[in-house]
Amino acid sequence: MTHACPRLRRTVVTATAVGVLVVPLAGGTASAGPAARPGAVTAIAPAGMSPTGVRRLSTDVVRQLDQAVLRVMRQAGVPGVTVGLWTPDEGEYVKSFGVADRSTERNMSPDLYMRIGSETKTFTVTALLHLVDRHKVRLDDPVGKYVAGVPNGNGITLRQLAGMRSGLFDYTADADFRKALTSDPHRAVTPHQLLAYAFKHLPLFPPGRRFDYSNTNVILLGLVVEKAGGRPLADYIATHVLRPAGLDQTFFPAGAQFPRPHAQGYTNRTPNGEVRDAAHWNPSWAWAAGAMISNLDDLRVWARTVATGVLPDGTRLISPASQKQRLTTHPTSVPSAGYGLGIFDVRGWIGHNGSLPGYESLAVHLTPARTTLVVLLNSDIDEHGTEPSTLLGRAITKIVTPGHVFDLPARAAVR
Repeated sequence: MTHACPRLRRTVVTATAVGVLVVPLAGGTASAGPAARPGAVTAIAPAGMSPTGVRRLSTDVVRQLDQAVLRVMRQAGVPGVTVGLWTPDEGEYVKSFGVADRSTERNMSPDLYMRIGSETKTFTVTALLHLVDRHKVRLDDPVGKYVAGVPNGNGITLRQLAGMRSGLFDYTADADFRKALTSDPHRAVTPHQLLAYAFKHLPLFPPGRRFDYSNTNVILLGLVVEKAGGRPLADYIATHVLRPAGLDQTFFPAGAQFPRPHAQGYTNRTPNGEVRDAAHWNPSWAWAAGAMISNLDDLRVWARTVATGVLPDGTRLISPASQKQRLTTHPTSVPSAGYGLGIFDVRGWIGHNGSLPGYESLAVHLTPARTTLVVLLNSDIDEHGTEPSTLLGRAITKIVTPGHVFDLPARAAVR
C-alpha cells in the first residue's frame, strides 16, 4: 500500500548465511559468506526448500538475492538499500548496497537510522490497543467522543479509523496541503491543521462501507491516544510501546530531529520535480501516521511483534484478544492484500510499509515460516507508479518464499 507518510550506534546483526557486507551499486554482487547450516528435509519438501516454504540461503540463493536487489536498484534509481531477512533454520541475510549519501559517496550500512513513514501507524495503533487493554477506550467508541468537529464523528468508530474504513478524506490528497508541503517542507504543522485540510472535503462514503487508505484516520487516532492516555503521543508510545519492547533505537522525533548516523533521503516531490535531499524536512505533517525513525535491528524485532503479538522474551505488549482484533482483516482494493487494525496481510506477510519524502521501508513477518523481512531505502521515487520498496519486496520473496510473494500494487491505497 502506498503511503503519503507520505541512533545511537548498535552492534550490527551477524549473519549466519551471509556476512554483513556493503555492496557498491556499480560494483556487482558481493562474495557470499559461509552457507547456512543444512536443515532437516522431509519427503514433501521440494529440493532446497524447508517444510515451511522458505528456500535455504545457500551460496546460490544468496547470489540470486544480491543480483535481484541490485537489479531493482538500477531499475528504480535507488541510491542505497539495506535488506534484512531472518529465518529460524535456513540462515540470515543482512546486507547493505549502494550509498547513504550521494554527495560524499558514503556507503549504506545496516546501522543507519532511517525515517520509516507509515510504519509509524503500527506504533500508533499499538498504543490505541494498549489503551483498550487498560479499559480507557473501546474499539467501538465513536471518534466524536474524543475529538470534536469530525464529519460523521458520532458514527465513525475507532475500529473503523484503524482499519481504514471511515470514509474520511485523506488530507495528503488535498491540493492546498500538497502545495504547502512542497513550497516549505521545513515548516512545522499541527495535527489540527492537518485535519482542517481533510475536513474541507465531504466524506467519501458512509462509515464502514469499504476500505480507503487515509492518513486522516491515524492523525485522529493519535489525538485519541493523547486524550485517553493523558500525555503527548510521543511520550505514550515511548513509555508503553518502545520501552517495554526494548526498541531503544526507535523514537518519535521532535520536529526535523534526525540522529546520526543516518542516510540522506532523495525525493522528487518538489514543485518542479527536481530530485532533492529531504533528510531534514520536517515530518510533523505525517505525525501519528508517519513521522517516526528506526533502524534495521529494531524493525526486525518490531515486525515479528506486530505479526505475532509476542516479544523475543515471550512477553506481550497487548492482550491476545487485542492482537486477534489487530489481525482481523478486511478486503482492500486488490485481491492479494487485506487490512486489519494498522496492518496489512499480503499473501501471508503481515506488517506495514512506509513512504515519505526521501525514504521507504518495509517490515513484515511470515508467521507460519517464522521469517522476517525488513527493507530500508533512501528514495521514495516511484518506478512507473510502483514504490521501490514493493519492487524489492517482490523480488526478494520470489526467490526465498515463492509460495508467498509480496506484491502490493500502488493503487492498493492512496499516496
